[in-house]
Amino acid sequence: MKIKFRKKRLIAHLLLGMVWIGLGILSVVVNDEIRWTDYGYLVVGILYVGHYLHDLTYQYLTIENGTIRKNALYGFGKKISLNDINWIKKFAGDYTLKTEQSELKINTKLIDIDSLIELHRILAELNLPPENTPFSKKVYS
Repeated sequence: MKIKFRKKRLIAHLLLGMVWIGLGILSVVVNDEIRWTDYGYLVVGILYVGHYLHDLTYQYLTIENGTIRKNALYGFGKKISLNDINWIKKFAGDYTLKTEQSELKINTKLIDIDSLIELHRILAELNLPPENTPFSKKVYS
């Protein structure tokens, strides 16, 4: 199961990529002298479009086979087992999932509303003591 990004974030990355690519093409075509810095706009635009494609393909979180994985570009993703989670902390709307060895922070402002409801349901189903979870008195169906 994939926990999706908000569409607003995806569209912003695509639009920024297109703007930078447009500026790059414009600077290369309009200038009589082509400098190596003119290609910087194109590079930045391609990186933004690549970021958009990565986010569109992999989305924010993947929950499968008893693990939750944060899909981050540039190799900064993190993966933990749902069974190893012993504490869920909620602060300023964000969740921190803690195990004995590591922790995973989830920024809920980046998550699509429907996916956020599904994430709440999955986290509420974890067998944690009531003092270790913010979901102890809430019921998600």
